[in-house]
Order: sequence, then structure tokens, then C-alpha cells
Amino acid sequence: MKSAYELAMERLNKSAPSVKLTAAQKKELAELDSQYAAKIAGREIALKAEIEKFATAGDIEKEQETQQQLATDRKKLQSELEDKKERIRARK
Repeated sequence: MKSAYELAMERLNKSAPSVKLTAAQKKELAELDSQYAAKIAGREIALKAEIEKFATAGDIEKEQETQQQLATDRKKLQSELEDKKERIRARK
């Protein structure tokens, strides 16, 4: 007798079968992860320095704007990463 989990996984595989990736695709995905992690980290370092500068100066408005910019940049880079990953996964 199958568990509820096993039955759910069977239904999921029927509706959206898992895609088998080649070794080259896996390598490309790993490289993309690494590149975008570096981009995000670099952006965080640059903007956190600015945020700290504004906080020290007492400019709360600029500090909040810069924090918002950091969040927006992070989301943009994550979105770019996911788009590129989907293109790699879609190739055969």
C-alpha cells in the first residue's frame, strides 16, 4: 500500500515529469549560480557601504532609498538568473 506522499509524487510526475539534465547543463547551471552569487555579493558590498555612510551621517531618507535599491537589484539579478536557468533547462 502506497503512502499519501508516494501517490502525490506519482500524480506530480504525470502532470509535470521531471527533466533529466545532461552533465553539461548541470555544469552551466552551477557556473551561473556562482556568477550571480558573485554579482549579488558585489552589489551588496557596494550598497551596504553606502547605507552605512548614510546611517552615520543621519540621512535616513537616503539610507532607506539605498536599502530599497539593494532589494530591487537583488530581485532583478535573481530574476535574470532564473530566466537563464530556464533557457538552459529547456535546451535538449
